Amino acid sequence: MKVMVPIKRVIDYNVNIRVKTDGSGVETANVKMSMNPFDEIAVEQAIRLKEAGQADDIIAVSIGVAKCQETLRTALAMGADRAILVQTETPTEPLAVAKLLKALVAQEQPQLVILGKQAIDDDCNQTGQMLAALLGWAQGTFISALNLEGETLDITREIDGGLERRRLPLPAVLTVDLRLNDPRYASLPNIMKAKRKPLTTLTPDDLGVDISPRLTTLKVAEPPQRQAGIKVSSVAELVDKLRNEAKVIS
Repeated sequence: MKVMVPIKRVIDYNVNIRVKTDGSGVETANVKMSMNPFDEIAVEQAIRLKEAGQADDIIAVSIGVAKCQETLRTALAMGADRAILVQTETPTEPLAVAKLLKALVAQEQPQLVILGKQAIDDDCNQTGQMLAALLGWAQGTFISALNLEGETLDITREIDGGLERRRLPLPAVLTVDLRLNDPRYASLPNIMKAKRKPLTTLTPDDLGVDISPRLTTLKVAEPPQRQAGIKVSSVAELVDKLRNEAKVIS
C-alpha cells in the first residue's frame, strides 16, 4: 500500500509569536520553523504501518517556499521513502492545498492519505475534509487509534462526548490527533541517509491548479492583555461582582 503524508512548515511551537508592526500578519523573519506537530504524528503513523508490513511506500508532501525542503528532509529522516515539494511563494489556503493534493493523489495513486488534524499557525482544520470531499473518499477525522485489517480501517475518533469507533473502506483520508502516537526522533545516520532520498519539486502550474487567494486578511492584532484575577472574601461578594461588574448573571 502507498501512503501519502502532507506536512506543513510552521513557526516552531516553542516560539513566542509576534505580530508585524503593520498588522499584516505574524513575524516569520529569523524565526525558527519546524514541522507542524500534528503532521509529525501523521508521519510516525505512516512509518508504523510500513514497519508492520502494511505499507511499502511513504510519500511526504509539502506546499510552500523552497525552505520547505528542510521540513521534508526531516520527514525523510524519520522514515519516509521520498518527498514532493509543490513550490510556490503564494500563500495557500486550505481549499487550494486540497486541490493540489487531489492532483498529487491522481498522479501518485496512494491508497491512504494521512494528515495532521490542523496546522498550529492558522488552526483551520479544513484541508483533510476538503480533500476527502474532492476525492469522494471515506474520511476519518481526529483519529486517536488506528488498526488496518486488509482493506478496512478500524479507527477511534475523539469527539466532544468521548470516543467514537468507525470502520472505513480504503481508499481513505485520515486526520490524526495528539493521542495517536509519540513521534520518533530522527537519528544522525537517518538524517545523513535522508540527504540521498529523492525529493521532487513541482509547481502549481505543473499540476494545473489555480491557487489564487480567495480570502483577504484585513488585520492581525495581538489579543488584549488579560487583567489579573482577584480573590473575594465571601460568596456574597462573588455574586455581587458577577452581577454588577462582569454582568454575567442577573
